[in-house]
Amino acid sequence: MGDDEIAELRRQRMMQLQQQQIAEQEQAQRQQAMQAQIQSVLIQAMEPDARERLNTIKLTKPEFAAAVEQQIVTLARSGRLRQKITDAQLKQLLSQIVPQKKDFNIRRVG
Repeated sequence: MGDDEIAELRRQRMMQLQQQQIAEQEQAQRQQAMQAQIQSVLIQAMEPDARERLNTIKLTKPEFAAAVEQQIVTLARSGRLRQKITDAQLKQLLSQIVPQKKDFNIRRVG
């Protein structure tokens, strides 16, 4: 390989890396914009104490909180929410979504 070929390969690789970096930045911007829209809808659809509870849940169970957020956003966008969600209503919604835990009692016989 000559110096010209190596220089051309380097130039092509640099262009690929730059395009990849631009694509990643655009993806991150889209993700941030989508998250901002979700937060905006949640602010409009929920009372402050309910949002605080949801944020607390997000710290411990981020996937579960994201599913709850998505459900609330869907309800709000479809127009099925007539008023802001209160903390008590959020608790009720969470109790419906969370699967009931089974209690096991282990007893020794003998």
